[in-house]
Amino acid sequence: MSGTVILSEGVEFDHVIREVSKYINLYVMAFGTDERSITRIDKRENMYGGNGTVHMIQMFDPKELANNRLAAYMVLLNKGDESGFHTHNERNEQELYVVIHGIGKYSERTGTEGAVRKKALQKGDITAINSIGYHSIENTGDEPLIMFVITTNNP
Repeated sequence: MSGTVILSEGVEFDHVIREVSKYINLYVMAFGTDERSITRIDKRENMYGGNGTVHMIQMFDPKELANNRLAAYMVLLNKGDESGFHTHNERNEQELYVVIHGIGKYSERTGTEGAVRKKALQKGDITAINSIGYHSIENTGDEPLIMFVITTNNP
């Protein structure tokens, strides 16, 4: 995976927040805590060998949710932005993607050279990724592709 840049302020941060806020409310109220906004945005250029930029809007602090590595909104702002093929096998993780806004393409395969299966995505679609498969997400529309991602693992 390409390096992660953590955005905490600035023009680019503000742009991501403005764009996503057009479609969803960026706040969370974890049990027993006051309502709050995001904790940070991770900017990932050419994520897993994909094209463009993926923004991971972190809604929770690390280890705030039991047994979860990541709970975030994944945002592909521009047409063609994608997360390249990758697996979560080493961490024994599964992912659940819920499409909040936009359209895209989900691709999966078994192994590094398996046949690719593709599915068009739109608002309301859910994909589930197991720990042994490889998968990729691409924004195929003109508006941002926004997904809520839950990653669980079995250590």
